[in-house]
Amino acid sequence: MNIAVDFDGTIVEHRYPAIGRELPFATATLRQLMADGHRLILWSVREGDLLQEAVDWCAAKGVRFHAINGYFDEDSSDIEKEKAANSAFSRKLKVDCFIDDRNVGGLPDWSAIYQIISRHITFEQYLQEQMRDTDDDYEPKKKPWWKF
Repeated sequence: MNIAVDFDGTIVEHRYPAIGRELPFATATLRQLMADGHRLILWSVREGDLLQEAVDWCAAKGVRFHAINGYFDEDSSDIEKEKAANSAFSRKLKVDCFIDDRNVGGLPDWSAIYQIISRHITFEQYLQEQMRDTDDDYEPKKKPWWKF
């Protein structure tokens, strides 16, 4: 699976432009995802020296990315030319999922993230399983969201 991962607020606490403290189990989970054969892309707002600091920080923790702020099958020289020609440059990555603190509902803990990815389940399925584990009488609601 190709996975895009944000840095600030996802791997580390928000302290931009500084690097915040690591969120619990972030790099351990990313290393396990790499060991499981997933390809990670660092997808960050950071640029230049600040981006390099984040890449170096991750590398020191054993997390190496297949690509940084781009898709690994793209020709980086073409990307740089396009960025230079268009100051509002923005692209959608061709990945299977994004791990980002700006998700609707926020960032699940890294244990949940690993379970969702490794077991190929949705966040909703994960939550339903958690509810079942704590409440034997749990019945998932079947109503559409607009009727709540």
